[in-house]
Amino acid sequence: MTGKRHPLFMPSIFVGGLIFGAGLAYSQMARPEVVLSFLQLKDFGLLLVMGGATLVAGLAFQFGSRMHGRAPLTGTGYARRTDVVDSDLLFGGLIFGLGWGLSGICPGAAYASIGIGNFSILIGIAGMFIGAYCVGLWKSKSLKPTQPPARKPSTT
Repeated sequence: MTGKRHPLFMPSIFVGGLIFGAGLAYSQMARPEVVLSFLQLKDFGLLLVMGGATLVAGLAFQFGSRMHGRAPLTGTGYARRTDVVDSDLLFGGLIFGLGWGLSGICPGAAYASIGIGNFSILIGIAGMFIGAYCVGLWKSKSLKPTQPPARKPSTT
């Protein structure tokens, strides 16, 4: 698809977000104390929630890509990611894990946590935005500007 989205794209994202948030709230994943209990190996209920979600998503992508070959609303093809594991990925994963362990909640569930009245999580969300901004600023200053590749002369 060339830049034009299906008219139901944004409403679908909104409804999907509502369903996702409701699922996080219903499964207790939006409660930091429940997540911390899981991380301390005291309560394995969230393992079932995450496993169930992974199974449903995996089946949807597996069968969706075989049946249609393209995403229903965007028209883009399904493809496996082939990114390499590099220091940015490992460092980012480490920071994500530390933040998850300290706050007891991951970024998606943090937003759902606001919906169940946990307004103190706003401090953690502010930290996520500040951290992302600082990394973006650091990366933009550490990357050297690259020149576009030289054009080859036309042979016609």
